[in-house]
Amino acid sequence: MRESESVLRVLALTFATVTTWIVIRNYMGFSTKTIRLPRWLGWSVSSPEVMKHKCGLIKPCPANHFAFKIGSGAANVVGPTMCFENHMIMSPVKNNVGRGLNIALVNGTTGAVLSQRAFDMYSGDVKHLVKFLKEIPEGALVLVASYDDPGTKMNDEARELFTNLGSSYAKHLGFRDSWVFVGAKDLRDKSPFEQFLKNNPNTNKYEGWPELLEMEGCVPPKPF
Repeated sequence: MRESESVLRVLALTFATVTTWIVIRNYMGFSTKTIRLPRWLGWSVSSPEVMKHKCGLIKPCPANHFAFKIGSGAANVVGPTMCFENHMIMSPVKNNVGRGLNIALVNGTTGAVLSQRAFDMYSGDVKHLVKFLKEIPEGALVLVASYDDPGTKMNDEARELFTNLGSSYAKHLGFRDSWVFVGAKDLRDKSPFEQFLKNNPNTNKYEGWPELLEMEGCVPPKPF
């Protein structure tokens, strides 16, 4: 009887030891790679912070390239935004955007902002836009974002000047179209950075306006 009791005690002790070892191994890990003490103590474990790149781009730009993100206006309610090298050049928050065409000039070598202006293309004078486009300095990058109506006052001279900056759609720009564009003076080829949506009652997202456009990318130094 005593012998059987001794065997049972040994088996019980062995079972308890093995069970304890399994529990500790599963929850404590005994691994130098992961220690789960915060979970045991009720601490919250924060997820790794997502890396943010210039202007919120998903991937970083290659060396010697400029990061940009441009958004057109949404109908006549939300103004456009224009970010270059992590600097918000124009936005509703900065209160420096307006109905029509919003344009910023950036030094194509240093990335420094040279100027920014908004041109009213519904009731303004297109001569101001033409003069501005003709005075763009050599080596400047040109960033454009539409808001509300970019095309009513557009004339052939302005369209030609935008075309010479590398635009493929300036000649089609009309009433309440959506347009974002990055070009440069005397560009040899058409710019790869351009998006355009025609105002069409059958496809418009908003009543009377197409949906807003968002474009981002990496611009090499001029010429690109």
